[in-house]
Amino acid sequence: MSPHSTYETLRQLADSWGLAATFVLFLGLIAWPFRPGARKENDAAANMIFKDEENGE
Repeated sequence: MSPHSTYETLRQLADSWGLAATFVLFLGLIAWPFRPGARKENDAAANMIFKDEENGE
């Protein structure tokens, strides 16, 4: 197998499966905050800037 054909094979693999894997990762990262158990953490993160630094309220 020549180096040129190895490059072409890896390029085709990256063009097809690399794109598919990146798209699945993108969808997973977009869906992560909307999972059922994330409401508590999302609310805590959203309200963190309003907490008093001295007593935590």
